[in-house]
Amino acid sequence: MSNTTNQQWGGRFNEPTDAFVARFTASVQFDQRMYKQDIRGSIAHATMLEMAGVLTVEERDLIVNGLNEIQSDIEAGNFEWSIELEDVHMNIEAALTKKIGITGKKLHTGRSRNDQVATDIRLFVRDEIDLILAEITRLQQGLAELAEGEADTIMPGFTHLQTAQPVTFGHHLMAWFEMLTRDYQRFEDVRKRVNVMPLGAAALAGTTYPIQRHVTCELLGFDAPAENSLDAVSDRDFAIEFCAASSIMMMHMTRMSEELVLWTSAQFNFINLPDRFCTGSSIMPQKKNPDVPELVRGKSGRVYGHLFSLLTLMKSQPLAYNKDNQEDKEPLFDAIDTVKGCLRAFADMVPALESRKEYMREAALRGFSTATDLADYLVRKGMPFRDAHEVVGKSVAYGIESGKDLGEMTLNELQQFSDTISEDVFDVLTLEGSVAARDHVGGTAPNQVRAAVTRAKAMLAKRG
Repeated sequence: MSNTTNQQWGGRFNEPTDAFVARFTASVQFDQRMYKQDIRGSIAHATMLEMAGVLTVEERDLIVNGLNEIQSDIEAGNFEWSIELEDVHMNIEAALTKKIGITGKKLHTGRSRNDQVATDIRLFVRDEIDLILAEITRLQQGLAELAEGEADTIMPGFTHLQTAQPVTFGHHLMAWFEMLTRDYQRFEDVRKRVNVMPLGAAALAGTTYPIQRHVTCELLGFDAPAENSLDAVSDRDFAIEFCAASSIMMMHMTRMSEELVLWTSAQFNFINLPDRFCTGSSIMPQKKNPDVPELVRGKSGRVYGHLFSLLTLMKSQPLAYNKDNQEDKEPLFDAIDTVKGCLRAFADMVPALESRKEYMREAALRGFSTATDLADYLVRKGMPFRDAHEVVGKSVAYGIESGKDLGEMTLNELQQFSDTISEDVFDVLTLEGSVAARDHVGGTAPNQVRAAVTRAKAMLAKRG
């Protein structure tokens, strides 16, 4: 048995909490990371209580000064966390009472741990979303700069991982940029639903004290107070939604990672990753392993798992708060840490990517990547598209048999499939001609890539 019962709630208990149960039910091991948000919320609450006439000015100042001192102690490493006090909230409140005396016991007037933790976790997630948005922006800035420099670099575009049509490396990088733009928008949208204040809901029904929720709402930077006290303390939709947005972004990053892993292989040799983002083999001296994209690809499973963990946690929970909800923090915290780590790694790595233009170009010359250009050429000459499709298909079959790409065939060889073909066909069968022909918004033409980069940079600048 532990020696004492928790003084914050133990008045009706006749024996101390079992020592194992105290450890089993405690959350301070992981929720202490919310100390800033807990202190911020408590300072706002004390400020409001004074305005409502519940605390005197002197009591408010004593509480606020004490909380600020406790934050300094924590950040200096001079704060002792106690398992017996269960969580970050009661550890800080107990320390406050020890520091300033009986006035510290007045801080919890008009609130419950239920609305306190719900407020803290929203403040925490809001702060972390802001950091994530900044890292997405940093990654996108790196992508835009790299894409601008690679606007003319020709590479094969793929469907089904088979050579399809030539594109530019800059165009491909801007496709990644678009994925991340949607991720940014999703996190912005999640933040709106995070930024609703539960404080004032108390345990589940509100409080009899004359609290002024609009005051704490404004002090803490929330958009609005929660409308329903039952929902306020039991809602974890925002945590689920955060993990959903995180999962989608991690899915995008696995797609980028997979391409980076392929492109760094000897079989592709499209890009070089600087040594500082790679590791070697303990047995094979020649190996240079793309560990950063591989790890990002692998870490997606953690975030997916946290999403399903939270969905399962909330399944069938009756209103209002239940102890189950203590289990929301570890998956949420790990999802946050994983996303931030992956974004930081990519934001550091992407600007350092080095394209191997000659290998990209050589690959684009293989696989009949200009076949669609030949079909479009015939259509412009008046041939129905389906007939043009057949002509080009026969030309490709001949190329496979003869070992020649379309651009390597002579005019006579091409004309055996259609006498509509003339000397000007070679203008469209070059890689440069192919990419330049896609000259419209969203196309792969180099000037369109540069225009897309210009628009992207203007959008990023507006984020501040």
